[in-house]
Amino acid sequence: MAKTREIKRRIKGVESTKKITKTMEMVAAAKIKKAQARIEAARPYALKMMDVLFSVAQFVPESGHPLLVVREPVERAVIIPMTSNRGLCGAANTNVLRKAEALYRKEEAAGLTVSFITVGNKGTGQLRYAGYPIERSYTELSDQPTFAEAREIAKELIDGYTDGRVDKIYLVFNHFRSLIDQKPVEHLLLPIQQEVIGEERPGVRADYIFEPSAEVVLNRLLPTYIETLVYRAMMESAASEHSARRMAMKAATDNATDMIDNLTRSYNRARQAQITQEIAEVVAGADAL
Repeated sequence: MAKTREIKRRIKGVESTKKITKTMEMVAAAKIKKAQARIEAARPYALKMMDVLFSVAQFVPESGHPLLVVREPVERAVIIPMTSNRGLCGAANTNVLRKAEALYRKEEAAGLTVSFITVGNKGTGQLRYAGYPIERSYTELSDQPTFAEAREIAKELIDGYTDGRVDKIYLVFNHFRSLIDQKPVEHLLLPIQQEVIGEERPGVRADYIFEPSAEVVLNRLLPTYIETLVYRAMMESAASEHSARRMAMKAATDNATDMIDNLTRSYNRARQAQITQEIAEVVAGADAL
């Protein structure tokens, strides 16, 4: 009797866990749709920004903007890994941090002084526990990033680069490919590579009138370009987080279902054995009489 009670207690516990994981799966699925819509809505703006940047750059071939200056020698680098504030999203955070740590070791081996600016609680906690140098942490950001949040981060990065406090800045984040495919990538944010403003783009026409000048317009566009890249990375990271959480919670829900099935079979066997024993005792008592 005690064994069947224990099995029933375990079944109830697993059923409660299954309700939680199923709810989290549904919430993550809803958030993925919103995150995808945000990425798709921002994509035309980003593409147009690249086209305009290229077109304006044709009129300023020798721009001396600080964001385009490649410093020699390179002495200091900053890596910005973007992770989530909450867990239960599979290996999404772990993959980003592994890539960020590998990049850290690579730049350190090249003789650079490397540090982190972390975005997200999970990355901040793990890197701090591992003893890595962290200059600044952004842990109050939502899982639905805004352009204002991206602008705040971008401003600090731009100021650090233009002031000469850092020579290279990398973004490390999960690139959202599909609902089942997210890949950690690294992107050299600063200095802005010449290919961005100098590569050939068929079909792009530089048909503009600049006021007060093309150089002034370019100097204003370059920081906006950095803000756009940071915002895109934050949105990709958020979409990857929701997708990874949905997959993790779906796996947990499926495992809970299998567990309940196995426990139910165990309960039925135990109950059957108990009934058989009771019948045998009754028969034995009748024979004794």
